[in-house]
Amino acid sequence: MTLSGPILPGQWLGVLGGGQLGRMFCMAAQSLGYRVCVLDPADTGPAASVADRHLLADYTDEGALAQLATLCGAVTTEFENVPAQSLERLARDCAVSPDAGAAAVAQDRRREKRFAQECGLEVAQYRVLEEASDLARVDLALLPGVIKSARLGYDGKGQARVDRLDAVRQAWDGLGRVPCVLEQWLPLQCEVSAVVCRGRDGRAVTFPVAENQHRGGILAASIVPARIDAALAQRTREAAVRIAQRLDYVGVLCVEFFVLPDGRLLVNEIAPRPHNSGHYTIDACVTSQFDQQARILAELPLGDTRQLAPAVMLNLLGDLWFDQGRVRQPRLEAVAAIDGACLHLYGKSEARPGRKMGHVTILGTTPQDALARANEVCALLGLEPVQ
Repeated sequence: MTLSGPILPGQWLGVLGGGQLGRMFCMAAQSLGYRVCVLDPADTGPAASVADRHLLADYTDEGALAQLATLCGAVTTEFENVPAQSLERLARDCAVSPDAGAAAVAQDRRREKRFAQECGLEVAQYRVLEEASDLARVDLALLPGVIKSARLGYDGKGQARVDRLDAVRQAWDGLGRVPCVLEQWLPLQCEVSAVVCRGRDGRAVTFPVAENQHRGGILAASIVPARIDAALAQRTREAAVRIAQRLDYVGVLCVEFFVLPDGRLLVNEIAPRPHNSGHYTIDACVTSQFDQQARILAELPLGDTRQLAPAVMLNLLGDLWFDQGRVRQPRLEAVAAIDGACLHLYGKSEARPGRKMGHVTILGTTPQDALARANEVCALLGLEPVQ
């Protein structure tokens, strides 16, 4: 279903998913004057606690989907693994973004890599592993490598490093013999990402490119603007827009890239939603990625993506709430006292190791100043410094 005109403030927007991305979408949409309904099977999710209405139901619940579509003029998602049939069901009665077809590409690493190549973009060398006979045809040139489940992997889950053929078999067995891709492990200059926002009219804008540092497969820090030359940053933004256009994507989309030492740019992953590496936009840009998500959903004009100050974003994982197995309270009050530090907590009721509990965006007068202040925060919290 398509809209006949903008959804005006005061009306309802919907979101499938109740995590922190849904929470930040709710807050952005509410600041524009909209009411928000969340459909989520968890009764204590971060989004449900701030939404105007919460439908406590499974994502495939026909009755709940019908209620959501009747109440809301348009519905979006906050995670990529929403069942495609749910998006298709909603689209019969309300506008949905992203649509099921676009989400399906990002839900499967096999389709994702083929699609990037069809767009004329490079990916790391890889081989699809779907059955035992595929293991016998693995090219040794792909080793050392990383084996990744084709579906449902995130934050380093569903992945394993491998350096020998027998390790490939063991890793595939360990992942449950589900379809996987074996990807060549490459020496990198850095990892970067670009968030692109595209409306139903086909207009697209991008935010400044983020430089990302991971630990244990989870994003630890984003530095913005990325420390790459202007020409490479422009190529990164253009590649992200090309993907959005070829998908005929409507909404906010993030594309993660590998930058090789020779300057080559390889597509790593596509996320059909706002992204962790775009959280800096809440404090550092004229319009945040969540403002854009609400604007696109309501068919309002896209906002200004200019960055107002250099920024470093730090993820706060549940590990900070533990010390040698004992529960503790991290020094968040000291973090809040640092000039330029903007603290965001997600309202999660329980801290667990590896669980994203919040983030801090640190603004500076220069990139070097932002990085220095960010490392003050790291020292206070016991985090590894940002390099």
